[in-house]
Amino acid sequence: MTAAPKILLPARQDPPRRTCLACGGSLPPRHRRYCANECRMQLLATLNRRTGLLRALNIRYATFYFTEFVIVMDMLPYDREQIHSYMLPRTFGKKPVEDFCDLSNMLGSQWWDIRDRTKKRYVASERLLEQARKPPLPKETVIPSALVVPSVRASSLVALELRAAELTPANLQSRIKQAYRRQAKRHHPDIGGNAHMFLKIQEAYEKLIEWSKNPTYIRRSGFPDKWLYEGFNNRWLQPVMRRNPSVP
Repeated sequence: MTAAPKILLPARQDPPRRTCLACGGSLPPRHRRYCANECRMQLLATLNRRTGLLRALNIRYATFYFTEFVIVMDMLPYDREQIHSYMLPRTFGKKPVEDFCDLSNMLGSQWWDIRDRTKKRYVASERLLEQARKPPLPKETVIPSALVVPSVRASSLVALELRAAELTPANLQSRIKQAYRRQAKRHHPDIGGNAHMFLKIQEAYEKLIEWSKNPTYIRRSGFPDKWLYEGFNNRWLQPVMRRNPSVP
């Protein structure tokens, strides 16, 4: 007898690990971007407390982001067209905010050492920029574009398990109603669901339906996965929601 041919099944691929944009930890269920608001605020506050070096280097825009292994700060000075990048390996057991402080302290100490030796601030800034990596990246990598997001509370989206990108003008109310029906089937008390959770779903549905009668959108500058520094405001901004090309 001829042996039956073997059927090769594709290897199972685990879904990508969802991580917090502030601490890099695994996201709890139903959390879309941050594990907790305190985590987001801690990183944002730390970034904004440490803008002195960026001002000394005359930075127009900068971005901060991290992977499992490194943190990266890309910078574009006002008088340059080339991106200047600094990287630091992640330290085991430390959060990205702590690694950022280490990088900031290291660069700041170098700047002050040069400044104290030369008595010239511009020389210290120039030499520090000379030490940076010069990756072959377009300057648009750190110059933000305008992103459009719906002006609704994130908690309403979480309750209905909706993404901001789904709230387009086309078929807006039908999308909200579909999301509500999906959640109601899972959490309605009559079928054993949690009454408190169902109340949140009901409130979120009512708020979104009311918003959909006259939907408004907010234009924000930023990147969906990087923290942005604006030199003209001397402040860092958190990552923004992804742009929806269907929104005018």
